[in-house]
Parts: sequence; C-alpha cells; structure tokens
Amino acid sequence: MRISVLTERAEGEQRVALVPENVAKLVKAGATVVVQQSAGARAFYADEAYRAAGATIAATAAEAVVGADIIAKVQRPLADEMALLPSGVALICLLNAQSAGDLVQQLATQRVNTLALERVPRITRAQSMDVLSSQATVAGYKAVLMGAAALPRLLPMMTTAAGSLTPGKAFVLGAGVAGLQAIATARRLGAIVSAFDVRPAAAEQVQSLGATFVKSDVVTAAAEDKGGYAKAQSQDEATRTLETIGRHIVSQDLVITTAAIPGRAAPRLITADMVHAMKPGSVIVDLAAETGGNCELTVFGETVVVNGVTIFGPRNLPATQPMHASQMFGRNVFTLLQHLTSKEGNTLVVDPADEITGAMLVTHDGQIRLT
Repeated sequence: MRISVLTERAEGEQRVALVPENVAKLVKAGATVVVQQSAGARAFYADEAYRAAGATIAATAAEAVVGADIIAKVQRPLADEMALLPSGVALICLLNAQSAGDLVQQLATQRVNTLALERVPRITRAQSMDVLSSQATVAGYKAVLMGAAALPRLLPMMTTAAGSLTPGKAFVLGAGVAGLQAIATARRLGAIVSAFDVRPAAAEQVQSLGATFVKSDVVTAAAEDKGGYAKAQSQDEATRTLETIGRHIVSQDLVITTAAIPGRAAPRLITADMVHAMKPGSVIVDLAAETGGNCELTVFGETVVVNGVTIFGPRNLPATQPMHASQMFGRNVFTLLQHLTSKEGNTLVVDPADEITGAMLVTHDGQIRLT
C-alpha cells in the first residue's frame, strides 16, 4: 500500500495530514509512504524527521502521487491539484462537499474514491478517527486566547500593591468539544465562567469544569438528536433561548460561541440588539462564523467593532496551532488507515457497506454518494 502526503496550499493552512510518528507506524506495518517536500515544515515537522521515520521525500506533488493508493490531505485539493489525482486512488481530506462546487462531480468523473473526514460517524468505534472533535479542541482553546488578548481588562482576579482587580466574566455558548475546551481554558485564565446549551447532558459537563450552567426551560432531552448533536429549534423555542441568552450576556466580558447543527446554518444566538446591550470593550469570538455565525453581526474571516464590542469571525483556528493540531489530525487519519487496511495484509479496502467507510464516502467508483 502506497500512501502519499501532500503539502497544503490552501490559504492559511499550516497543518499536515500525517506526522513522522504516524509515518513510522505505517512503514513498520509494511506501507510505503511518500511525503511531498516541506509538507510538514509549517507545523515544525522537518523533512529529515519524515526520512528518519522511513518516508521517501518527493520534490513535487506530481512526483508524490505516482502510484499512490491513498492520498492524505488536510484540505480538499485545489483545481491544479485535481489533475494530478490518479484514477482509483483513495483521497482522504476535509472535503466540505456542500461548498465544494463542481469539485465533487470532478472527483467522481476522475474515479477518485473520496473519504470526507468531516463525515466520520458519531459512533464509539469511530471516535479515534474524528478530526472534527480533535480540531475543535484546538479551536476552543485558541478562541479564548484570542478573546482574552483583545479584552481591555485582565481575566483573573489579582491582588496587587495598587489594589485588587475583579475577575472577568466569560460566557460560552454551546458545550460540545470546542465549548468545553473554551470553558476549561477560560477557567485556567481565572475568569468566572458560565455556559449555555440546549442539551441537558451538557449541564453536568459544564459544572464538572467549575463553570455555571445557565438554566432555561428549553433545555430538554428532546433538544438532542441520537448522534448527540443539538436539534434545530422551533420558532417558540428559539425565541425563549434568545431571551435567556439576552438576559445573561449583558454582564459578560468575553463570549465564545460554538453552537452548530451538522449540515445546516449555525443557529442565531446573539442578535444585534444583544450586542448593543453589551458593555463597550466586550469581545465575542464566533467559532460558527464559517456556517453563518451564531452572532447576527459576525463577518466570516473579519473582525468588526460594533458599539465598542469587538466581534471575531475567525477562519480555521486549528491551523494557527499547527504542531499539536497536526499531531491530533495525524492520529485520526492513522486510525482511519488502520480501519481501511485488510486483516489479511497490507491492502486497501474501501467498502461502501462498512458503517464507517460508507458514511464517509462522497465519491466511489465514479458515482456521487452524497445524501
């Protein structure tokens, strides 16, 4: 089995799909691994480390993909990279098919078997392959640091010769992986932390981290789907949710929003009126910016200031911490590769009937499988 790792060329992307630690294990298992020159450089994994792990370094992407059974990337291929993909190869990457335009059809036409990493099913045996969760950990951590750096005040309580400083207040919307990491990080920085989620199971998780759970009558078991995600709310439920958030947000210094519904636009949780009611100097970091934003005034990829409130709509925060983000991403991909390898030997098996593989396959044998 020949595995190729390409250098990421998407704007701002600094991660790499496999790190030397993963390569060493794959080579030991009998795979041939070819890494494009400098693929890991921006994540501080040098070519020499890949060579020491048993990989071959290819000067170009075209050289790297020759004879490949699997191509591993973080982001989907760019237009000029598409021409390099050999027929029958398995492409593993974050595809985000809904925004990929004609790319999905092109992948099918070229008979590329595409496994979209964002489609890893939420089942116990696939948890170690879930890149969305691992990268959300990084995003939740970095969001708090970004927000804290932009605040005009310190987050922790301090007693100094110049007097005592009161602690700042941080509010986290959504208590999934990113939200829980944001809570933990804000607590470590000394903030008084509160959080809100419509799923009742989140309350115990929030409280276990030392934060306060903001109560509401919309927090019911019916708000959670079988995969553990929040369901879309009715108009009445959404209105009551906004009322709960609106009452609480006015006293907060830092707000981190992480609420998302798979396959749908992000739920609107902070209105323009709420922003205007917040204290000048407050900061919102909207981790749902890419899917429309939890805040009505968020602009994806930009920072805006409204009535003295700074609103960040960051792009790809995990890529800003590329070393550890790549380490976790690589472990996810490595586990997936183990799953795709036959028990009889070092052979790739792409089985649409498999509950993990089938859920991830977007194109297979020339057909588009999106549902």
